[in-house]
This record gives sequence, structure tokens and C-alpha cells, in this order.
Amino acid sequence: MKKITLFIAALFISGAIIAQDGIQFVKDKSWNDILSMAKESEKLIFVDAYTTWCGPCKKMSKEIFPQKEVGNYYNDQFINVKMDMEKGEGLNLAQEYNVRAYPTLLFINAEGVLVHRIAGYMVAEEFIALGRQANNPEMTLSAMDKKYEDGERDADFLYSYTEARYNAADGSHAKIADEYLKTQKDWNSEKNMEFMFQYINDPKSKAFMHIIKNRKEFSKVFGDRMVTQKIQNLIYNQIYYSDPKPTMDQVEKIYQKYYPEKADLLFANYKMSYHRQLGDREGYAKAAIDRFDNIPCDDYSEYNEAAWTFYEVIKDEDQLKKALGWAKKSVKLAPRYENTDTVAHLYYKLGKKGKAKKAAKKAIKLAKAKDEDYGITQELLDKINKK
Repeated sequence: MKKITLFIAALFISGAIIAQDGIQFVKDKSWNDILSMAKESEKLIFVDAYTTWCGPCKKMSKEIFPQKEVGNYYNDQFINVKMDMEKGEGLNLAQEYNVRAYPTLLFINAEGVLVHRIAGYMVAEEFIALGRQANNPEMTLSAMDKKYEDGERDADFLYSYTEARYNAADGSHAKIADEYLKTQKDWNSEKNMEFMFQYINDPKSKAFMHIIKNRKEFSKVFGDRMVTQKIQNLIYNQIYYSDPKPTMDQVEKIYQKYYPEKADLLFANYKMSYHRQLGDREGYAKAAIDRFDNIPCDDYSEYNEAAWTFYEVIKDEDQLKKALGWAKKSVKLAPRYENTDTVAHLYYKLGKKGKAKKAAKKAIKLAKAKDEDYGITQELLDKINKK
């Protein structure tokens, strides 16, 4: 691609960029104007496709885009644009380029053709490497698309193409993943087990049924908890995307069919998630209490997550006492900053300020030992000390 000097580029887009260290983003220009800028400069357009509520988007904007080495490369090589995908022209671009996850990092040519894309937070070194890949015609996603359309079906290519399409986060990788597996005789090789665990997300696929039937082998590689979570997520996708949605009785039967030995646990977790997403506090509380009263748990994070959710949404004193018990069990299993902080907050909500203060100080001590942010606990402690 033809290069133009930074001086000429600066003159060309003078008044159209946000003055800042690091990446200089085009400001106050329409998408058609940006396409024209790309054509005149013979550069690709880099689009940071973000939303205002996206945490990783904010993290990249705060920590990665302002870095000097990032700005040096991207300002020289691309027309850089930040686009809120939920406002103005971003709404049309999100639909046109099938943006489903945030941040999605798009590289588009002057004709508006998508050349390369990836989704997710990246550190500076990865982000610069991504830019170099987008500028290399042999390494872009569009180049891989062309090879696939021309009939390339080599196993190594399909493996790499699946990964690239998965990273694009547009749901297009599943078909390629199936084609790769058709080239493989041994689905239980470690490489292929890792491939399935990473890229299979269709609960109706042969690969999913292979995971179900061979879960003991998968557990040896990934651990029983990870395999259970993978199966649970895939079954949940089947339930969630079914039309019409299955009843609770039908959902329970689905879990019994696919994973009978853990059906009770998976169904209990589903009920908690279902009521939580609906904003049904009463239903969520009942489902959570049933789950932890009747099914053994040895995972500190599960106890802590449920306890914190109760702190946030539950007002009933007896139910809050239940949550405090879960938080204490979490601490007993693995004393961490986050669960000790949960104990402190629940004590405070129950009116036990002395115990809340003691737990808060303990949480802060744990956080300091691992250089963790304890701002929320300090706020609680300040609130207690003022009264």
C-alpha cells in the first residue's frame, strides 16, 4: 500500500482529528467522508467499534490507544475512527459488518469492504501486531475468505481459518470447525479435544455429542468443573435459542438427557440464571436457596457470587442471613479479598456494623497483600466510621 508522509497526512486531516497522545481519531466526519479520506490517503480505516457500557472498550481507550508506540504505528498506517455502535451511523455499521461483541476492531478499505477484524481487548504488542496483519494482504481475514471460497480445504488451513473466524466474533466459525473435524480421524487427540473445547458452540452438532459421550476423557485434560461448565453453557444455548422456549419441565428433561449424573446441579444453576435474568428477585432467591440447601458445593466462587447477588437485590433479613452463611463458607474454602468483602457488606446490610468493620479491614489487608483494588471496601469502611 502506498505510503504518505506524516506531514502530508497531518495537513490532510488537520482539524478532523482528536488531538491526543497515541492514536489520533477522526472527529466530526461522516462515514462517506471517512471513506473519501481513506481513498485519497490510500490507507485502510481502523474502526474501534465500541459501546458506552463495554468495560474492555473503556480499558483499551484508557490504557492502549494513548500509548506512544501504538499511536506512532496506527497514525502512520490507518485512518482511525471511534464509532459507538449504538448511536448514529454506528447503528448501520454494526448491522452492515455484523458486529456482535465489543470491542470489535475493524479494518475496512476505501470501498467499504471489510478486510480484517477481531473482537476483544488486546495489549499494545498484540494490537500493533494486529495492525501489521491487517496491512499484509496475505494474512488478512479477507485473504483467508478468498482461499476458502476458492476451495482450500487443507486441515491446517481449516484449523487456522476456524480460529480467525472465531476471533471475528460474528458467529461464522462453526461451519469451518465442522469441516476441520471431518478431516480428522482421532477426535480424542489432545489437539482436537482442545479445538472442540474452544470452538464448538452448537449443542446439536456431532462434536457436542462427542464431548458428552467422552466427557471423562475431556475431564482428564480440562478438569471436571470446566467440562461441566462447557456442557452447561452449550445446553443453555440450545434452551435459550429454542423457539418456542421450553418449559421448566422440558428444560429439566434436556439436562437429564445430556448429562444425567449432574442434571440436578445443572438444572438448579439454570433456574438461578433464568430468574436472575428476568429480574425476578423472589424466584431467584428461592432457586438459590434450593440449590445450596440441597446440592453440595465446594466452589468458593459459586458461594460468593450468589451471596453478593443477594446483597445487591435481596431485602429479606432471613434470606440475607442465608447469603452471609454462603459468604462465610466461601471464605472457609478459599479466603480471598472478594469473598471477605462480601462478608463485610452483608454484615453491614444486616446492621452488624462492628462485624462489618472487622471484615472490611480484613478484606483490605488481603487486597493490599496482592495489590488488588479495594476501593469499594474502603467506601464501606468510611461509611461505617462516619456513623
